[in-house]
Amino acid sequence: MIRLALPVYVELVTAVVAVGLIDLLWVSGLGEAAIAAVTVATTAEYLAYGLFLAVPTGITVLVGRRDGREPLRPVVRAGLLLWAVLSVAITVPAVLLREPLAALLTEEWRLTAEFFLISLGGLPVFFAQTVVDGVLKGLGDTRRPMRHALVCNALVVALDPLFIYGLGLGVQGAALATVAARAVTLAISVAALARALRRDEPRAPGGAGVAGEMVRTGLPMSGDFLARSAVGLAMVDVVAGFGTAELAGYGIGQKVMLAGVMVFYALRQAALISTARGEATGSPLWLGLGAGAVVAAALNAVAWPVTALFAADPAPAVGFLRWMTLYLVPFGGLIAVGGVLQASGRGGRLLAATLAGFAVQLPLAYVLSGPLGVTGVWLSMAAGACVSLAGALAPRGSGPGTARGRAPRSTRTAAGPPSGR
Repeated sequence: MIRLALPVYVELVTAVVAVGLIDLLWVSGLGEAAIAAVTVATTAEYLAYGLFLAVPTGITVLVGRRDGREPLRPVVRAGLLLWAVLSVAITVPAVLLREPLAALLTEEWRLTAEFFLISLGGLPVFFAQTVVDGVLKGLGDTRRPMRHALVCNALVVALDPLFIYGLGLGVQGAALATVAARAVTLAISVAALARALRRDEPRAPGGAGVAGEMVRTGLPMSGDFLARSAVGLAMVDVVAGFGTAELAGYGIGQKVMLAGVMVFYALRQAALISTARGEATGSPLWLGLGAGAVVAAALNAVAWPVTALFAADPAPAVGFLRWMTLYLVPFGGLIAVGGVLQASGRGGRLLAATLAGFAVQLPLAYVLSGPLGVTGVWLSMAAGACVSLAGALAPRGSGPGTARGRAPRSTRTAAGPPSGR
């Protein structure tokens, strides 16, 4: 699990955090309007990815189930078909509606719309990269996706100043540099995938239901992602009622916490890959709970010096990170167990548990914030995470150390996967 998770963590931090920060760093010389435009545009791209997330998740699971047992090319072809359909369905409306979308999200809508024209137009390249990396992960290879993410970031670092300042493209230059870096990385990734599939049956027939199975498998993950994004926006609205200082502290604290939270998502992907491939996953729950405790301790240790880099008064952000200890431990367990549930065909149960937690968290945030102030909001997040974790575990009816994947390959029979997978 840890062997699989470490490269995934590097990939997630590099792909999710670094690209946006690199763009933000280089455009900061263009003024506050440019910073706001890039911040909003990066968030919008993240939400668009949530709509597509079902495909790379589904393809990882299906490739893992088939590897060494059934042809993989039908799964790859189905993934490419879904990529083409969803890329058009998401990208075309997003580009055409870029100006009203930008006006809805920020006052600096003109600069944001300029960034959207290229960043949203380049979504198919981004989506294709996630499909290729999804296949490689299904094969049990998390190192090459990590290397691809590192190559992409190196290219962004080199191209951003050239496009933004050297060619005088400004904000659009940042978007163009990112899309160009992703295109070069995609070419490298496709070559790696071709080598990985060289021994697979080139003319293997594809089942008509492969694409449907892929969507059904990955859809709960998209639902979970989008639900978290929507609740995140609602929480911003609640915290904003306590003033600008608390809202800024919440925003800074969330960005600092993101680096730690990626540990949980790396464990989830490792559990998903191992379960889909029929390899032992150990005890994902205990691993997730332990990771939550370690991340919480680390964030508490660095809370003051790190948040002081972003704010003259770091107290609100520090307070947020201190209270997040109660949230991070159950949240770590939930996310790690989610990989097993997703790969074993129980993603719907995970989504239901997530929604149940949010159904508790949001009302509780309003109720507790009255007598307890912003501390009540932080406590509501912890309560919601505990409810979600309980919901994910309750149907299993066994101890916390029993979340496992299918039997290891060495114990499987030729009869195929267990029924009801």
